[in-house]
Amino acid sequence: MNFLWFKIFSILIITYSYVSANVQLIKQENQDSNTTLLVIGGIHGDEPGGYFAASILATHYNITSKNLWIVPNLNQSSIQADKRGINGDMNRKFAVIKKDDKDANTIKEIKKIITSKKVSLVLNLHDGHGFYRAENHGKIFNPNAWGQTCVIDQCTLNPNQLFGNLNDIASTVKDNLNKKLLQEHHGFNVKNTKTKFDDEAMQLSLTYFAVTNNKPAFAIESSKHLSSLSEKVFYQLLAIEEFMTIMQISFTRDFELNIDMLDNLLTNYGFLEINNNILFNLSTIKKSLSYIPIKSMSNIFKFSHPLGSITKENGTYIVDIGNKRIVTLIPQYFEMAEKCPEKFDIEIDGKLNSVDMASDFFVNDDFIVLRNEGVRVNVIGFKSIKTSDESNLKVTLSQLEKKFSVDNGNNIYRVEFYKNDKFCSMLMVRFK
Repeated sequence: MNFLWFKIFSILIITYSYVSANVQLIKQENQDSNTTLLVIGGIHGDEPGGYFAASILATHYNITSKNLWIVPNLNQSSIQADKRGINGDMNRKFAVIKKDDKDANTIKEIKKIITSKKVSLVLNLHDGHGFYRAENHGKIFNPNAWGQTCVIDQCTLNPNQLFGNLNDIASTVKDNLNKKLLQEHHGFNVKNTKTKFDDEAMQLSLTYFAVTNNKPAFAIESSKHLSSLSEKVFYQLLAIEEFMTIMQISFTRDFELNIDMLDNLLTNYGFLEINNNILFNLSTIKKSLSYIPIKSMSNIFKFSHPLGSITKENGTYIVDIGNKRIVTLIPQYFEMAEKCPEKFDIEIDGKLNSVDMASDFFVNDDFIVLRNEGVRVNVIGFKSIKTSDESNLKVTLSQLEKKFSVDNGNNIYRVEFYKNDKFCSMLMVRFK
């Protein structure tokens, strides 16, 4: 039985914290040093290479010395909409912002994080147009492009500022990235915007706010013209690793950094827990599920994926991971029962098992949910005799209607438990 999923899910959730209702800050810290890298993704909602790289950094890297802080989804509402900025360009609001601007609180909070005494260096992750070249080689390869660059606002900060030699650091990162290119034309370059003197628009940006507060800051721009999201994330992660090496931040990761592995990680959308009594695997889920037993208000949604979000729209709940629409949940409202069982006795392929609430169990041939006094069982999609309680009935895959399956492969079905017509919890039966 795959109860390990639930344990992993629980561990991931407690590592994610919000400094407020607007900014999610994920920390991996050690006691050996105050040196801290701050990585920010998602300031622009239509640049998924940056925020998906940040999410993988948060969930698949382990920091073993010094500190890593990650804000994976700074502009969450724009990420959901897959728009640069639904309230205007957030990266042009760091010098002046109106009090009634919908981004005002987010800007205030991320400024506080950037200027935290502990933050040593800031990376702002972007996807940029084309491939930057110092000379003009056409519409895609030219000095006005931003893609495949390490962007700096100026060459240096104060002489005694740790990591203040911005141009030297950016050049080292660029040189090392260019040893690991997937294709020759993916080459990285340093782009110095000379913001103070030459670029009024960049004077409004996050990185310029950082450097004017004596915080070393860089933008990493993967090209929007790369052929896949995996390629964008590949270069973002390579660049982040180079910065961690320069800062002597030790790390491990639980995957090999290549395109095939990233393809797999980017389609692993993790889990959604609802009210502590429902757990959905979002990687295999259908595009729409009906009659989801939840409360009419005050539901608690928890994601294992840092980019998970939920929006109520026309009476349904829209579940997104980053800019990807995962599932629409159509609710059926119930009161939540109290003092429900935390485990259920189920005979699986002839053997008795005790199954935790809100978890999965695996079946080869058949299962029987044993009667629990006062608890009614509803196997969703079971073509049984007319009965309100499906306890003590043998259930096989052939007896389940495919339209009620949870997954696209029609192998996963809901088993729901009720007490006095109030909802207790849901299990998932997975036929092998």
